Formats: sequence, C-alpha cells, structure tokens
Amino acid sequence: MKRAGFVAVIGAPNAGKSTLVNRMVGAKVSIVTRKVQTTRFPIRGVAMVGDCQMVLVDTPGIFSPRRRLDRAMVRAAWARTHEADAVVHVVDAQAQLAVLDGEASAADRNAERDVASIVAGLKGLRGGAILALNKIDGLRRDRLLGLAAALAVEDAYGRVFMISARTGAGVDDLKALLADLMPPGPWFYPADQTADIPARLLAAEITREKVYLRVHEELPYAASVETTAFEERPDGSIRIGQTIFVERDGQRGILIGKGGQTLRWIGEAARKEISDLLGRPAHVLLHVKVKQTWAEDRGLYEAVGLDFDA
Repeated sequence: MKRAGFVAVIGAPNAGKSTLVNRMVGAKVSIVTRKVQTTRFPIRGVAMVGDCQMVLVDTPGIFSPRRRLDRAMVRAAWARTHEADAVVHVVDAQAQLAVLDGEASAADRNAERDVASIVAGLKGLRGGAILALNKIDGLRRDRLLGLAAALAVEDAYGRVFMISARTGAGVDDLKALLADLMPPGPWFYPADQTADIPARLLAAEITREKVYLRVHEELPYAASVETTAFEERPDGSIRIGQTIFVERDGQRGILIGKGGQTLRWIGEAARKEISDLLGRPAHVLLHVKVKQTWAEDRGLYEAVGLDFDA
C-alpha cells in the first residue's frame, strides 16, 4: 500500500533545516548559506522511502519578526506546521550548549530565545513534534542527553533524534520514523521528482544564494532576485534574465564590484549550478537595480506564496 504525507521542518534561523531537507531528499532543493533567514518561503522537497513518499516542507526560520517580510516568513512557517502530518523541530545543539556554558555569541543567544518561543508554540500539538538535535559533531552524548531532557520539560515532543545534517549521522533513522508516520494514500508527485518549485523561482533562489556567498559581510539581507526572462533557445539552452534588487546605491556598487568582477562571479556560479540542475546549458544575464522599497512589493510576496498582510 502506498503512503504519502507532509513533514514540516521548522526551527530557528540557521539551525540547519535546509541542509537536513537536502540530505533527506538526496538532492539540493533548498539554498544553504551561513546567513540566518536565508530561506524566505516554504520549499517542498520530495523524499522516497520504499512505497512511502514524504513531502518535506523547508520553512523559513522562526524568530521575532521586525519588518513585513519577517512577519510573512514566520506566519508561513507556523501555517505549514499546523497543516503537516508530522513536524520536525531542528535545534542547533552547539548554540544551545554554548549558552548553557556561558560562552554564547549574540547569534547563539538569539537562537536560544527563538527555540524557547518555538517550544512554547509546539505545546499541545497533536502527537507532539519530533526534536532533531542537529550539529552534534564533536559533542559528548551525555551533554546531548542533558540538553534533550531540558528541552523536553515543556512536553512538546514525542520523539528525540540526535543528528548531523551535514554528515548524515542519524538522518536515516529520522527519515525511517517519518515514513512510518505518513498516512496511506496515493503519491503527490512522480517517484523521480525531488522538488516542487517552478524553474524560474529555483533559478532566482540559486542566484540569491550566490549573492549571499559572495558578499555575505557587505550586503546583509538587503537583496532580492527576480527572474524576468526564461526562454528556451533553438539549440536547447535556456536564456535566463534576472534582476537583483538592492536598497541603496552603495549596495549596487558592492554587488557589481571593481570592473564588474563580483557580478561576473555571481553570474558564473549561478550559471554552472542552474545548468547542472536543468540538465542543459543556461545563459544567465544579471542586472542590478536600486529599489529601496523592494521588501514592500506585494507582487514579490504573492510570487512565493507569502502573505503580504501577515
């Protein structure tokens, strides 16, 4: 009998949700960078376990929102949680232990506060969420057990797993349990499909990842990428036109770089990955525009399924 269902993967920013989803799918479906709040909208990755199909919903990080985009992202994450057949709460074990040891960075302390708010929000969830303590590399098991016990006092979890999404340690066990939790029913997608994301949007996400990787210090979050053209050419290749929106003139200069070097690097890196994913040559043409209010554009929210009025 076939089974199929949805798994919401939630957590604080930079907990490793996208890395975990990519690992369980066996292919890259979500962009991954060192920046928090990289994932801006729910992305569906499809994982198969025998006759079971799991649709893994990689959600934006849950944190204390301050602007419209933040609120829309957090609303989307919680909405997927209540719709799912199973919920996995990914927690950065290293950050949590750093706080307990009094050696936390500002990012670690923010993560601890976000985790506490998520735990409170998960209380009363039918069947309980699954706690996935991530980034366990090099950590003692007794310390991890103590951390799991501390997080479980709110009675928000039905099961606890200790994993490393980066190396794959413990992920197969988690994946097997999730498969057992999926209800009987037909598959939502063909068995060989790994993601449900339009090619235009996937291409924009890949380019946004390269922007973050290249200028992660100089351009904090103030960028968005829109695919403006996606045309098949007679030779079988794809011509992709994209616009990178930034908020200020100075940011435009940073993205272009001296002699256009930075923008060329971003375009070439995006071209290579998009070509590999689409299985055909891609030509990526980038333009950078200053649009101070890009984060207030209703169309941007609608294009990725976010609630502008959240």
